[in-house]
Amino acid sequence: MHNDLVAALDIGGTKIAGALVDGDGRIRLRARRPTPAREDAETVMAAVASVLGVLTASPLWARVFAVGIGSAGPVDASAGTVSPVNVPAWRAFPLVSRVAGAAPGLPVALVGDGVAMTAAEHWRGAARGRENALCMVVSTGVGGGLVIGGRPHPGPTGNAGHIGHISVDLDGDPCPCGGRGCVERIASGPNIARRALEGGWRPGPDGDASAAAVAAAARAGHPVAVASFERAARALAAGIAATAALVEIETAVIGGGVAGAGEVLFDPLRRSLRDYATLSFVRGVTAVPALTGADAGLLGAAAAVLSGDRDGVPFRSADRL
Repeated sequence: MHNDLVAALDIGGTKIAGALVDGDGRIRLRARRPTPAREDAETVMAAVASVLGVLTASPLWARVFAVGIGSAGPVDASAGTVSPVNVPAWRAFPLVSRVAGAAPGLPVALVGDGVAMTAAEHWRGAARGRENALCMVVSTGVGGGLVIGGRPHPGPTGNAGHIGHISVDLDGDPCPCGGRGCVERIASGPNIARRALEGGWRPGPDGDASAAAVAAAARAGHPVAVASFERAARALAAGIAATAALVEIETAVIGGGVAGAGEVLFDPLRRSLRDYATLSFVRGVTAVPALTGADAGLLGAAAAVLSGDRDGVPFRSADRL
């Protein structure tokens, strides 16, 4: 029997997902639990362990040769720790060592969720074949990753391209990261909904106050909902244009739950890009939807393993932790 599968974990502020993934990007087994993001560190880890337990209990586990983790960040891939902004109890949490303990003898790779999504889109999605790209996750938070010279570029700690905490409003609202006016503070799903509620939008009879509900109201022409998405789009456009000026990306791939709003987001985003990306060498940057959908984190975590030797993703194993 060949060892031809990767165990992938996708850890975010809303859900913890796991899968067994083959070398062609096919998902052979799935598991998922909600993230107890407001609970203590061990309760969050117990949810991760529950997902891992489903994977390790499968007969397919015998074919697993490594574990890949894509986590909300910041992460420190070299130390094997994570400090997700949207999981307050995890600060310098030793996630790699804990996962390695539950998967004895297997190497473990860790990258930020934005880098994972980037690896997925470059492998199987909208950035495939692109030499220079920014890929973004716009969801409970905002993450990102870079493709430079045709390869994902995780950086020394696995956080390169973390556009969510670029400040685009120097006098803006404080962000949980400690900064002000960050892209995430303006463009994430919860902040789109927060701003709409503050502006006078109210949810319907079902009480749904999510960004998806705001998007539905924007499609119906509600001016406050429209304004909230336009503000988010301007923040994203400013961050994309700044990134393009730094590293000359040719495209920005946008995924995550907020991207599911479709043209409610992408129409004002493209208009705003024309306002911000004005230099001759960034004027052609395009914004396109991601193609790997809800599986981006899992595919990207697997891709981090499969491309680790080439792209410098740090690996650690239980006997070195």
